[in-house]
Amino acid sequence: MNTGGWRLCAVLLVCLGAARHARAAATLLLEEPYSYDGALAGTGHVAVYLSNVCSSTPVILRPCADGETGVVLSRYDGIAGYDWIAIPLIPYLYAVEKPEDVPLFADTKLVSFLRDQYRRDYLEALAPDRADGGTPAGNWYEMVGSSYDRTIYGFEIETTPEQDARLISKLNSGPNIQRYNFVKRNCADFVREVINFYYPRALHRSIIGDLGVTTPKQIAKMMVRYDHHHPELEGADFLLPQIPGTLRRSKPIHGVLESVMASKKYMLPIVVLHPYIGGGLLVEYFGHRRFDPSHNALIMASDSQLSAPMSRDQRQTFQNRMEEMSHDALLDAPKLDATKLDASKLDPSKKNVAKSDAANERKGKDVKAWDRVQAGAQLGLDASGEPLLRVHSGDDSALVGLTRTNIQSASESPELAARLMEARLRQELWTSSYHKISPKDVERDLTLFRQLIAQSAKASANAPASATAGLQ
Repeated sequence: MNTGGWRLCAVLLVCLGAARHARAAATLLLEEPYSYDGALAGTGHVAVYLSNVCSSTPVILRPCADGETGVVLSRYDGIAGYDWIAIPLIPYLYAVEKPEDVPLFADTKLVSFLRDQYRRDYLEALAPDRADGGTPAGNWYEMVGSSYDRTIYGFEIETTPEQDARLISKLNSGPNIQRYNFVKRNCADFVREVINFYYPRALHRSIIGDLGVTTPKQIAKMMVRYDHHHPELEGADFLLPQIPGTLRRSKPIHGVLESVMASKKYMLPIVVLHPYIGGGLLVEYFGHRRFDPSHNALIMASDSQLSAPMSRDQRQTFQNRMEEMSHDALLDAPKLDATKLDASKLDPSKKNVAKSDAANERKGKDVKAWDRVQAGAQLGLDASGEPLLRVHSGDDSALVGLTRTNIQSASESPELAARLMEARLRQELWTSSYHKISPKDVERDLTLFRQLIAQSAKASANAPASATAGLQ
């Protein structure tokens, strides 16, 4: 970490809701590809987080007041005819308003619920309801909850309040009309223009490496290079992990040439038919690949502290501890009278019964076991706005809190809460991307898992035999 490392801690504290730090900063957010982008081009997405710029609406900027955490600016395609949109940091990352509302384990149903809840509260003007009152289609969902879909890398550089004020004036007074074009005016071009507004000619296209197209990876590489060449500008780099869950894990980021040259059906004809051109492209290709944003990246833990990546030895130790805790744990789900759910916030989906293989459930060896429970549950928000589930088993139901702050206080079944934590831990420890997980978070998760197992054992011991039933 360079001399700006202490400022990164301040930025992370801001990210998790602490007081706003005194100095301004612009942070390039490089986001890994997922879904079709991950399987095809793999170029990902890029946005820019401005710590001292806030918004009156998603398209009108203003200086931040004390305690506000800034906005993320990005160019999207097909968002109510606008070229750029401003979303507050926490909603952009997690589709919730407060860090304590971030769920421990996410699936498609939960993420869709949280995104639509935020849209209904704040983004109706950009993405109005369908005629039948349902959730609209379109790309609006990419503006909120990005951390459920992707791992995100941050590259920060110092700015000044005067620079921020000039950018606010420029964007507010200029036309905000959709200009998206994949080749000439994509999301990376917009971020390049914003960073270059602060520091002219800091970022540029790569004619060879990306065949003239501005890509997220290219401008992130240029941002790092510019920061290294200007040590007087305090800055730092970090990684925001993808939220554990059953959504597919995001993929490594590629440039345009990387995507082409990694495919043998493109690379071999170029080298054979045009050896000089092919040779030059190969040199540039391997040079471009040397930029790995995850290399030695510090991880942002959920407590706002920086952490070194999890090592292989740490992973094995954590796995052994988890197996010891869950091996003989008796996790039976007692019948409970659940009445605390805020009915006005309920997911309108059908109240189905979660069906799963009881034996596999008790073993707790598969993340899919909890996924089946969560998929068949009813979603809602507690009185504080934190998400929770109502899990049904026959004629009975039980609430389960989904966040660190309500998983113990709101859960009526410690056994089900323990299942949730087990699913999260297995996602963290069994993924091939374990080096992108903070060991501090895993340590906290293991402690919470142990507490929930103990509560479940106590509840089972105190419950009458006739009032105890497992999921069917």
